Formats: sequence, C-alpha cells, structure tokens
Amino acid sequence: MIDFDITPLLPELLLSISAMALLIIGVIRGNHSTVILCWLACAAFAIAACIVLRMPWESHAVLNNMFVIDEFAAFFKILILMGLIASLALSVEYIYLERMARFEYPVLIMLAGVGMLLMVSANNLLSLYMALELQSLSLYILAAFQRSSIKSAEAAIKYFILGALSSGMLLFGISLIYGFTGSIDFNIIRETLSQAQAHSPGVTIGLAFLLAGLAFKISAVPFHMWTPDVYQGAPTSVTAFFAMVPKIAAMGLLLRVLMFTFSPVSGDWMQIVSFLSVASMIVGAFAAIAQDNIKRLIAYSSIGNMGYALIGVVAATPEGAGAVILYLFIYMMMTAGVFAVILCMRREGMMVSQISDLSGLSKNRPVLAYAMAALMFSMSGIPPLAGFFGKLFIFLAAVQQGLFPLVILGVLSSVVSAYYYLRIIKVMFFDEAGEPFDPGMSFEKRAVLFVSVLFILGFIVKPNLVVNSAMSAAKSLSSSNSSDVRSLVD
Repeated sequence: MIDFDITPLLPELLLSISAMALLIIGVIRGNHSTVILCWLACAAFAIAACIVLRMPWESHAVLNNMFVIDEFAAFFKILILMGLIASLALSVEYIYLERMARFEYPVLIMLAGVGMLLMVSANNLLSLYMALELQSLSLYILAAFQRSSIKSAEAAIKYFILGALSSGMLLFGISLIYGFTGSIDFNIIRETLSQAQAHSPGVTIGLAFLLAGLAFKISAVPFHMWTPDVYQGAPTSVTAFFAMVPKIAAMGLLLRVLMFTFSPVSGDWMQIVSFLSVASMIVGAFAAIAQDNIKRLIAYSSIGNMGYALIGVVAATPEGAGAVILYLFIYMMMTAGVFAVILCMRREGMMVSQISDLSGLSKNRPVLAYAMAALMFSMSGIPPLAGFFGKLFIFLAAVQQGLFPLVILGVLSSVVSAYYYLRIIKVMFFDEAGEPFDPGMSFEKRAVLFVSVLFILGFIVKPNLVVNSAMSAAKSLSSSNSSDVRSLVD
C-alpha cells in the first residue's frame, strides 16, 4: 500500500511551491525584481534547511518506497542547501553587472535544487532518473543564460549533447538492471542480488552503463570532456554553482547506489570505480598544469578532487563513505571561497579570468590575496588546513582496506597538483603588479569568503563536530529496514 505521508517531502515541496511563486512574481513585476527574488530564494533555502534539521532522521520511506529520508540523505541535503545559498548569494551582483538579471535565474536555481534534494533521497531507479533530469534540464539552461555570449551558447550546446548521451546510457543501464533483477526498487534489487547464487553478467553490464551516466555528472574521467569548456564558457556565477553543488548531489546518489543497492556485487563495481578514480586524479593533476584560464584550471581541479573522493567509494566501508562526505563538505567550502575571489576579478567593469590577471594582487588587494593563498594551500592539502584532513581521512580509509596502489597514486597526484595551486600564489605575491581590479567588494562576497577562510583555518580547532556527523551519516547508509524489504519482496 502506498504511504502518502508527505512529511519527509516538506523541503522539496517548499522549494517547488516557492519556485512557482517566484515565477509568478517575476512575470508580474518583470526583471526589476531579480534581486528580491534571489534573496527570497535564499530565504526559502534557509527555511528548507531548518525543516531538514527539525525532521526526524530515522530511516523512513514513502511514496511506495520511491523516496527515503535517513541521516545520510538529511546530511547531504544540508550540504546542498548551504551550497545553494552560497552560490546564489555570489550571483546577485554578478548577474546585474553582466546584464543578465532576469527573474528566471533564481527560479532555475531553485528547480535544480529540488532535483538535487530528490537525488539524495531516491530509493528507486525511476525516482533516481526523474530527479537527475530535473536537475540537468535546469543546468543546461543556466549554462546558456548569458544569451549575448557565443562561448556561453557553445558551452550549453556541448553540455546538452553530452548530457543527453549520458542520460541514454543511464536509461539503458536501468533497463538492463530491471530486466535481470525484475525490479527498479533499491531494496528489492539489493535483496535479489544478495540471494543470487551467481551474479548475472547482464546486471554487471547494466551497472557499468549506470555508472557511466553518474560518472558524467561528477566529471569523472573519461566522462569529463564537457567540464573545462562548460566551466570556461558559462557565466562565472553559473560556473561557481556548477563547481559547488551538483557534484555533491551526484556523489551522494552514487554512494547510495553503490554502497547500499549494489553492495552485494561490490567486487563488480570496485574495478570500474578504481579506474575512474585513478584516471580522474591523473588527468586532473597533469592537464591543469598547462591552463592559463583560472576557470579551466578550477575545472580540472574539480576533476582531480572527484578522483580523490572516489578512493573512499572504492574502500566500500562506512569509514570510506564518511571520509567522502567529509571531503565533499570541505571541497564545497573551499570552492565557495575561491569563486568569491574570482568574481572580484574585474577591470573597468569587465570580467577577466586569466591567471596572469592575478599578478601582484598582494600589493593591490592584500586581503583578497591572502585569502586566496589560504584557499590554495588548503586545496593543495597542506597541513594544518582543512583540505589536508579531507585527503587524510580518504587515504586512511583506503589504507585500512589495503588499497595501497590507489593511495600512492593519490599522494603523487596531490603533489603534482600542488604545483598549479602554488603557481597562483606565486603570481599573486611575486609577479610584477598589474592593473588593479575594480575597487569594492559586495557584502555577500565578503560573507562567503570570510566563512570559507574561517572554516579552513579553524577546522583543526574543533574537527570532531563535522567528522563525527559525516561518519554517523555514512553508517546510516549501510543500515536497511529489513521488514520493509521482506514485505516488498513478498
């Protein structure tokens, strides 16, 4: 019997209704209301986060087991909502300066946010696909939001074509899994695979296609080809959004699919994920060295960072999943601060994005330079900053499972990637000072940068608060409601 209890869906329902309300207000008041709508959207995200915090986090499935709320999903929803607030706040000034202030912008961000929240609570291959596509359709439009820019249009077309290909692969994988297990419900698939005497090759092939579709969403090599071009071509505020939030939602979905649904066949997917991890770390480390555009560099950096996170997935333990969650949290905070600085890179009202444009920043804007330096040191994994602990917990989880080759490759690629992070610091502090950036920094950029830098510097003071929460969320993922599973199977 279908459970129509909508309490676990309150955050998603709030954002959906709010998006429709903002759309109506925008139609009535026009583009002049864009700033107000952006802040109303941020308020809706904050209210949704409060609802999630006040909800019971015990595992509870509704809508015929298609949607589940548990500590794992709730923790990821908090991360996603924090990222949505930060990315939208960073966008407010930018969209006006770039003459792209249209009321659809915050509405699309909200609809993408609804898709992300549904992704981490998906408990069915159908709800997985619907949530993924709701997010993706909004992202395609956002990539092309700067209609006067040829680069933005080109990036959006490339993103859409490759995204459609990944969706086709995902659907093909889902159809194979359904054909060989007889269900699209995560619990029943897990139960079926646990009871099978011999695993069908069809399930393995279906899982490979499913992984290919999800790997596209997290920019894992070799499904990364869209990332540098889209990051460079999309409006910078949209690039900040792409770098901060969708990857977290996609990684949360990947963790649920692999470490819960397909945990009985972990031997089949570990090799695939190991390859994705190694390839992503290597490409992310070496390809970024040759980049002159800072947005392309951040794109390859994000590819490498997803490679490190996948090491924790390969470990296939609660400690590994907890390390991934912690790593994603730290990555999001660092990326928010980096884009707060990048969005200040304007000269005579025009956005600049070359690394050389940061030359001599320590003399012209010392606060920005020192904040950026702290963020780059953290991304390099230099202790005692937060980025070091993110990689440390990932590597420790892998060492506990004897994944020494992955750890060695991770450490080596981290050393290589430190070159291009430290290169930015060298340009800011040791190169001859260039033309100064336009003066002034909006309150929202100051706030995001302050919180980001404070987090990475202060993480060592009280790390247990975040670490314990991440580990607790990961442990809830491995638990299942056996009575619900038995009733569904019967």
